[in-house]
Amino acid sequence: MTKRVAVVTGAASGIGLAVAQRLAAAGHAIALLDLDGAGAKKGAEDLAKKGASARAYEVDVADRGALERTFAAVRTDLGPVGILVTSAGIESFDQLLEISQQKWDRLLAVNLSGTFHCAQLAARDMIAGGWGRIVTISSSSAQSGAPMMAHYVASKGGVIALTKALARDLASHKITVNTIPPTIVDTPMARKAEASGEFPFGSIDNLAMMVPLGRLGTPDDIAAATAFLCSDDGAYITGQVIGVNGGMQI
Repeated sequence: MTKRVAVVTGAASGIGLAVAQRLAAAGHAIALLDLDGAGAKKGAEDLAKKGASARAYEVDVADRGALERTFAAVRTDLGPVGILVTSAGIESFDQLLEISQQKWDRLLAVNLSGTFHCAQLAARDMIAGGWGRIVTISSSSAQSGAPMMAHYVASKGGVIALTKALARDLASHKITVNTIPPTIVDTPMARKAEASGEFPFGSIDNLAMMVPLGRLGTPDDIAAATAFLCSDDGAYITGQVIGVNGGMQI
């Protein structure tokens, strides 16, 4: 496979970091984007120690101007973008009547608008190159609904719909766009919600019994599927919602 420049958002930890590691192992140059600049820097340094070409960029995906500067820096440092994986996201657990306008706006700005901004900026390079792969990380909660998460569910539902629209817009340029909506994945973000007492089910480990395969998902599970969709073998898959969920029926 031709080696590409891959931009991964939310790459300081969890799914984003696992995706960055998997794509680096495939030989791609990796731009790790995250609001946690120190975490992204450590991830890039660890990849570099293994011989990968990797650079870290601290950026808020909800800030269009900052993203434009970051993508320009990626082009200068690594080259035109051929792969984009949008894993940056935030969550919150709030009773419906307690969701503030500020919190609603912030979740949509990061999860949905951030995905759009990154896709639009990356697509410029992909169209010019006549090749591209975009994988968005959505959520199974957007397919089933979830308690105390109306703002999060709405944002991730938008990501699924946006993915399908992008796939139609970009297909003629040989750019594929797909989304993976994980169920419960054992990530630092999930454990943080558990530790704070916000997680509505108590412990995320309690949900393992609901999964037919009998365990929680891991960031590597999502990264493996993402890497396939970003490969040459994924050339005829676009506009799809790829469930990586241990057999959970949505």
